[in-house]
Amino acid sequence: MAENQGKRVGVVIVSHVDLGAALLGAAEFILGQQYDCCAVSINTAHDVSDTVSRLNDAADRLDFGSGVLILTDMFGGNPTNIALSLLGKHHVEVVTGVNLPMLLKVFSQRTLPLDELAEVARKAGSDGIVVTGKMLSGRKKKDSSRDAPKES
Repeated sequence: MAENQGKRVGVVIVSHVDLGAALLGAAEFILGQQYDCCAVSINTAHDVSDTVSRLNDAADRLDFGSGVLILTDMFGGNPTNIALSLLGKHHVEVVTGVNLPMLLKVFSQRTLPLDELAEVARKAGSDGIVVTGKMLSGRKKKDSSRDAPKES
């Protein structure tokens, strides 16, 4: 994978209410303070034009030549629809379904080119979703077969 000459991709989390700020706080709790990133909340206190303006400002402020990855909470929601308005106007990519595993992976690989980082984000977000009961019950069956007495 090509490196981005040490420049980091900016990251903006756009979400309903304060979800993005909470995810950013959780990521910083785990990884330490992060730079060139922010959260933009969508709520009834701001009209759409104000939110678009805040998002445009964030995209301008956080792009140091490598682009900005915009992570939104869900496809089809207002955060995503507003973020999509930046495509073609800024060097951005939008990935929906933000979760903590996705965000941690993004922060650990921000020198990748924007398109590659977007794919890394998508994969990490998807891989971070696990049905634990099913996974653990499969493990128990395998473990119990090892513990079963062997026939002579």
